[in-house]
Amino acid sequence: MNEACTACNGTGYVTIEKEERSYARRCGCYRAERGELLVRLSRIPRRYEQCLLDNYDDMHPLQRAAKDAARAYVDSYPVHEAGLLFLGPCGVGKTHLAVAILKTLAHEKSVPGLFYDFRDLLKEIQNSYNPVSQASEMAILQPVLEAEFLVLDDLGARKPSAWVEETLAHIINQRYNEKRATVFTSNFLDVYDEPRPGQDTLEERIGTRLRSRLFEMCKVVLVQGQDYRKTAKQAGYHF
Repeated sequence: MNEACTACNGTGYVTIEKEERSYARRCGCYRAERGELLVRLSRIPRRYEQCLLDNYDDMHPLQRAAKDAARAYVDSYPVHEAGLLFLGPCGVGKTHLAVAILKTLAHEKSVPGLFYDFRDLLKEIQNSYNPVSQASEMAILQPVLEAEFLVLDDLGARKPSAWVEETLAHIINQRYNEKRATVFTSNFLDVYDEPRPGQDTLEERIGTRLRSRLFEMCKVVLVQGQDYRKTAKQAGYHF
């Protein structure tokens, strides 16, 4: 515990008096430190360490609606059974919102979660097939399957193949069956969202069966707006 905390003197508990009886309850410093620990264990990349709901730049109406959806999701957790699926072009803050949800759940409700980039996860699984690898496929997948809350970023980024579809199906179906909360992001829009000419739809990237299951287990949130990366580069910032 925080030894500098004057409320609990570093014990993690404070005493309250009610109806002439004394009760012990967790001090606020315990939740704060617990939240920080959960965030450190969640695998959030350094690039996104500062992502919060409060510092999300919601210049476009759909960005404001997406931010409201993220806040509502946190507030109602864990009552809802559905997750969220953020869809939109690159640079509009989909990952920012997903990470902000993960961090806010950790700080406000002590919910343990994990962040995985879809391509990185597939690479880790493929590397486990190497005879000299110290990790097995199941050792890599188990935390992903069992995490109370999971962010799976950049869904569909890897070109579809039978192996990719099978791996993704295993993750999605397992979490769906166990009613575990998942937030996805993808740059590929659904066929009903008028995808950009020359770009695959989400269904083409993950398959019809998985698209159906994904939309069954998630609320779709469209995110549109100015590309933050282009704006930052023009302003002289580098990511």
